[in-house]
Amino acid sequence: MTTTSPHPTHPAILAVEEARAAKAQLRVADAITSFAGSMKFVYIHAVVFAVWCSTGLFGIDKFPFNFLTMAVSLEAIFLSTFVMIGQNRQAEFAQRKADHDFTEQEQELHLNTDLTRQIHALVTELHRRNAAGEGGAGASS
Repeated sequence: MTTTSPHPTHPAILAVEEARAAKAQLRVADAITSFAGSMKFVYIHAVVFAVWCSTGLFGIDKFPFNFLTMAVSLEAIFLSTFVMIGQNRQAEFAQRKADHDFTEQEQELHLNTDLTRQIHALVTELHRRNAAGEGGAGASS
């Protein structure tokens, strides 16, 4: 039994999905990027920051804002790296899709040009036969 996707799948999309599934690094990057772009990520951070700032980690961290700032800065460095990785992969995907679409359009253009030439040849032949038939019919009358 085969299932059909409600949306047509572009060959470039299939190639990118296969590449992502084949590499563990890309799967991990996808998971991190997906989680970091969710509201769950925002809620967890809001709770952690609120607890940290209001309690100083229950007295363990004597200077909570200094350590919190460092931790958040480090997290921002890594998250921005994942954003850039995602942008690079999106650009690669867009280029693959554009290349595929260009190739398809070129093939279509060549096919349409060939069909137009064949139609022109057929129409020319019909006109030639029609003219020969009328000329022959007019000469016999």
